[in-house]
Amino acid sequence: MITLTEENYIKAIYHLGSNGNESVNTNAIAEAMQTKASSVTDMVKKLSEKNYADYKKYQGVTLTERGRQVAVSIIRKHRLWEVFLVEKLNFSWDEVHEVAEHLEHIKSEKLINQLDAFLEFPKHDPHGDPIPDKEGKFQHIEKIILAKADVGSVYKCVGVDDSSSSFLKYLDSNKIALGTVISVLHKEPYDNSVKIALGDTAIVVSQNVAKNLYLKKVES
Repeated sequence: MITLTEENYIKAIYHLGSNGNESVNTNAIAEAMQTKASSVTDMVKKLSEKNYADYKKYQGVTLTERGRQVAVSIIRKHRLWEVFLVEKLNFSWDEVHEVAEHLEHIKSEKLINQLDAFLEFPKHDPHGDPIPDKEGKFQHIEKIILAKADVGSVYKCVGVDDSSSSFLKYLDSNKIALGTVISVLHKEPYDNSVKIALGDTAIVVSQNVAKNLYLKKVES
């Protein structure tokens, strides 16, 4: 039986290791989990004993196939619950992450499959992140961050890298949401800020915003 804490560690290793494909050092896990490195070492040893992870001292931690399946299942549940909260219960996109952190640990596979069907099998959550299907497969989207977008080109907002409440509220205040059309007008070399146009309105966003906003080019 896997515990809630073990699931949270598996999910953290998955995200830190580029979707479970790279080794992660224990200090990075400790920072993500806001705990001591010694506690992380104890946990990854336990995960290794249960065949969820492969831990090698001084080399880091990778997920086994079993561990990756657990991580993807948690992510699927989390993102489906976010869709449900936004579409059916009228939560805003900056309110759902914390609630979904609790709901993602519900174990009933039947409930999640029924939820998926009830929502008509959504492909993306309210932040633009892909939702894996029940086989664990993701739909890939070609996207770049605003910081790397071409000046003079037109894009559509397709996601965020920072899903914190403060960042999402900032985007709301500037009328930026999934699907918003963004024209890149100028990049300022001095501070890496970017001037963009949202319809008839031009605004300047900081480097921090530019590296956390995902775009897809609109083909002319």
